[in-house]
Amino acid sequence: MRGPKAPKDPVAKRPAVYVMVDSVIEGSPRGNGKFQDICYLNGRIAQKISILCNDMPKEILDSVPGSEGFRRLVHSIGVTVLATKKELQEMSVEFTLNCLSTVPGTDGTCYKAEVPCNGQEVKITVADYPENPADGLLGSFVTTFPSHETAKLTVCFYLNDGYTAPEPVPDAPVEFESPRYREMIERSLIQTGNLYRVQKAIEKAQNGEEVVVAYLGGSITQGAGAKPIHTECYAYRSYLAFKNRFGKDNGENVKFIKAGAGGTCSELGLTRYEMDVLRRGEVVPDIVFLEYAVNDAGDETDGVCFESLVRMAMDGPGQPAVILLFSVFMDDFNLQERMIPVGERCKTAMISLKNAVTPQFTDDTPVITKRQYFYDLFHPSNDGHRIMADCIDYFWERAAAAPKEDADAVIDSVPAIGETYRALWAFDRSNYTEHPAVKKLSEGVFFETDGVLQYVEKDDNPQATAEFPDNWMKGPEASGEAFSMTLYCKDLLLVYKDSGDTSFGKAEVRVDGKVTRVIDPLEVGWNHCTAYVVYESDTAAEHEIEISMVKGDEGKAFTILGFGYTLQ
Repeated sequence: MRGPKAPKDPVAKRPAVYVMVDSVIEGSPRGNGKFQDICYLNGRIAQKISILCNDMPKEILDSVPGSEGFRRLVHSIGVTVLATKKELQEMSVEFTLNCLSTVPGTDGTCYKAEVPCNGQEVKITVADYPENPADGLLGSFVTTFPSHETAKLTVCFYLNDGYTAPEPVPDAPVEFESPRYREMIERSLIQTGNLYRVQKAIEKAQNGEEVVVAYLGGSITQGAGAKPIHTECYAYRSYLAFKNRFGKDNGENVKFIKAGAGGTCSELGLTRYEMDVLRRGEVVPDIVFLEYAVNDAGDETDGVCFESLVRMAMDGPGQPAVILLFSVFMDDFNLQERMIPVGERCKTAMISLKNAVTPQFTDDTPVITKRQYFYDLFHPSNDGHRIMADCIDYFWERAAAAPKEDADAVIDSVPAIGETYRALWAFDRSNYTEHPAVKKLSEGVFFETDGVLQYVEKDDNPQATAEFPDNWMKGPEASGEAFSMTLYCKDLLLVYKDSGDTSFGKAEVRVDGKVTRVIDPLEVGWNHCTAYVVYESDTAAEHEIEISMVKGDEGKAFTILGFGYTLQ
């Protein structure tokens, strides 16, 4: 190879604001024939910038999220991609920065470039794209791969003349084998609890019997922030640790169930346990992790659903060991103080990432910095997922080394918060006829099936699958009778689809002719599953349930995903 005979004079490098630096991305199969990594920016981009440079000028942080401020500040977008596999560094990917539109029915600007995967920077000049009055917030970075691969992505905004920005200071590598790292990991274990069930599972695994390790939780359990999501997530890594420590014949007797779903709390977890963990009778777990410490801010029962779920799992098929896992957000938020009394009453093991990593974040030389631990404001990076798995592996180590527990725990019958939904039953369109409590059901105008659902990666599968595919949907054009059901129950939960699609509208739930809840599926603004309590009582009785659109929204859509109910 020869260079040019007369290289051009160097162009002065503009000040840059970094949004991502060597972030691992994954071209995951999206179900539309494409392999994409999507990094959502709306409402988060200023925080992402602050993570990399905590002394970024306020003017930049305030201006960059909106398209008007972005165009005023930014001259060009610098994009660098380096494929993980050396043999794939000859390929290229399509990178886009998408702007959200403020005008229904119109598209926002899409800044786009083909980027080689060999680490060569490509610049997208903002002025090459005309101003679009419909542009609102910067919406997302989307990287489209030719196949299911991973790479490192760096994105920076080069500033227009007259603006300056400090350079980010790189962090020291994490010393995973250091004594300080070990001390950090050990801080995570709040209590081992009664080890009878865990030690029983370990003994089964060592004897070659089948053992199932299951994980139920939110997006962190789904694997968000881990790349690749199915093998680098904490759930898979900690399952491998158990398999390698205790499994027989290469651990083939140790099975893995992962049932995380982004944006969902334990209230929905109650309705998903039988479907997504027990797989409707096909799976009997030996160990179940529950990870809701950062998602349960959305639990309207303030912990009753969480304690109900803990006790439901402990009582359920296999009587598994239940382990409470407390994740943490970048702002140090979690709900472990509310949940710890539940673990104490139920004598479960409890592992806290907040206890492990948060104290050292403010050290002069932390073991790991926040920007290393977190992929974004809410989810761990690959390093963060590794730390979560190492905390669980430390528990495996302690459980195996502890004196053998002679008897199972005697659980305190008085709940710490409440156990109203401990014996909850759940059904959807596929199995409601199997529930004797459902005396009669008429779908009415909800005769369609919604296929635009929340998709999650389950178990060790990189391909996402739909949650609640057997549902009842009222389409925008449909008209007719309300959804109606005669149900014998004490309490009733409705599972429905949140959406960002303005063709969806509000529905009201009537129990015995009285409106008990009005549901707005646009309240949160993105497509995912949600559960709400729509009826409560002290005793079970036969009730007439109706669901219909509110006045003025008859020409809009609504999707019923399923129901949960109690009898006692």
